[in-house]
Amino acid sequence: MGVAPAVIHLKALRLINHDYETRYKKNCVLLHMGTYKHLFFDLDHTLWDFESNSRQTLEALYESMGLKEKGIDDFERFNRNYLVHNEKLWDRYRKGFIKTEELRWKRMWLTLLDFKIGNEKLAREMGVVFLDLLPTRKILFPYAIEILHYLTQKKYVLHLITNGFEKTQHAKLKNSGLDTFFKEVITSEGSNSLKPHKAIFDYALQKTSAVLKESIMLGDDIEVDIAGARAAGLDQVYINHLNKPLPAIAPTYTVGSLKELENIF
Repeated sequence: MGVAPAVIHLKALRLINHDYETRYKKNCVLLHMGTYKHLFFDLDHTLWDFESNSRQTLEALYESMGLKEKGIDDFERFNRNYLVHNEKLWDRYRKGFIKTEELRWKRMWLTLLDFKIGNEKLAREMGVVFLDLLPTRKILFPYAIEILHYLTQKKYVLHLITNGFEKTQHAKLKNSGLDTFFKEVITSEGSNSLKPHKAIFDYALQKTSAVLKESIMLGDDIEVDIAGARAAGLDQVYINHLNKPLPAIAPTYTVGSLKELENIF
């Protein structure tokens, strides 16, 4: 039994439309790609592997400060809980509910409380030691150095926009070998603002003399990097290292690894 001509015609139309849509999207990407000159990277969780470096630092702190003997008998739980408290406090910090100093020691304080240790002095000491050690760690995401070399050779101007502390972020860059790639490093402390607020992106554009349509933000955090950049008028590349479900509002581009940036730039 043959297929009705109307069905064949419908399938042909679908194929034509699909082909047209694919070519249209590809042409739009190519058209847009040629306009970018300034690439604004996030640092933590995008290039610098925060979770791995934080874990190394907490392990050193756990041993050097004798935390097992003080009642923290499970390092894995200690590490997990610290990451949870750190993320929650960073969210409060970005929203202006707490200050820098409170963030630095309270993440340790809350983690200690999970182990029924109410020692504020210890928490403050841990906060200082942690921030002394953390920037010395050097673990980067795969292909980080290679992609920065690639982009530099293609004459893109690279910058950083980071919510991290000024001294800490510059130390991370130097110790991990990333410092030579970036013309400008914009921190929340230096700009008196934080992602996702529009002010830090406006400050970055002004400081770098970058034109909005020639600039693009690259980061791992949908709310902080992607939505923040979109609200400021910048295109965005969502670097989805963890293969998270895509957001309802799609970024300009999405990649699963730093290597895939070669498909865009």
